[in-house]
Amino acid sequence: MKGKTITEIQVGDFDEFSKTISESDIYLFAGITGDLNPAHINEAYAKNTFFKGRIAHGMLLAGFISSVIGMKLPGPGTIYIKQDLVFKGPAKIGDTVTARVEVLDVNLEKNRVRLKTSCINEEGKELVGGEALISPPKA
Repeated sequence: MKGKTITEIQVGDFDEFSKTISESDIYLFAGITGDLNPAHINEAYAKNTFFKGRIAHGMLLAGFISSVIGMKLPGPGTIYIKQDLVFKGPAKIGDTVTARVEVLDVNLEKNRVRLKTSCINEEGKELVGGEALISPPKA
């Protein structure tokens, strides 16, 4: 399994990954990372926050972006160099989140691709925005 090489990637190419956030996703992510912030895992606490309930970890959503980059565009063999993220809204249990990656720039000489990255909920609201710099697999 090998991803697209630099010569197979064009400005405007895009791909996506969608997932409905489950309670298990949040608990598993909390356990793996050690981020046990009560905003994520304690409903009694979270009810009294700005969000009025538990929210998914922002970095869980960033992981969905990583999934698109590592498995779809460019795909397996890609090296992640840089990621800038802006967290714009929460994802809650039951929300369906779509991570999208779109090619903004291709640098053939350096084997680098700049990507627009985002996560959108089922209502079309952008929850995470940003840009990534990656190195696609060599031919």
